[in-house]
Amino acid sequence: MNALTNLFTPDCIVLDNPAKNRADAFAAAGELFAKQVGIDASSVIEFLNAREELGSTALGAGVAIPHGRVKGLKQPAAALIRLKDPIEFAAPDGEPVKTLIFLLVPEKATQQHLEILSSIAQLLSDTDVRETLSTSTDTTKVCELLQHWGNTK
Repeated sequence: MNALTNLFTPDCIVLDNPAKNRADAFAAAGELFAKQVGIDASSVIEFLNAREELGSTALGAGVAIPHGRVKGLKQPAAALIRLKDPIEFAAPDGEPVKTLIFLLVPEKATQQHLEILSSIAQLLSDTDVRETLSTSTDTTKVCELLQHWGNTK
């Protein structure tokens, strides 16, 4: 079992979202988390923007991990949004971002937060995984990849 196993369900994965910029992508994530964990969408956007102001969460190679600590959140929550068209995200390689894995963690979840972020970063450093995430049309298959990645390595 990896740190991502219980974080993803098919209903927290959106493929080919029409967001045209970071604000649109964060709004989509806010709506997803509002449904998923009952946190106010505008609060999610605030937390994500506050973290992004510290520096871009884009890793390069078309992927980013926007994340934040959320006061009152009981368990970590994650979502994957793949955009229909890549957007500018101040990535270190200058490439636009198409795949975003959003992570919200409880305010005090320091070690757990780092473990989950590390797992997501390792997952996204795998070229085959990035390819699957950028081309798959099946949210269930994407979910299974996220839940089981690393279990057979």
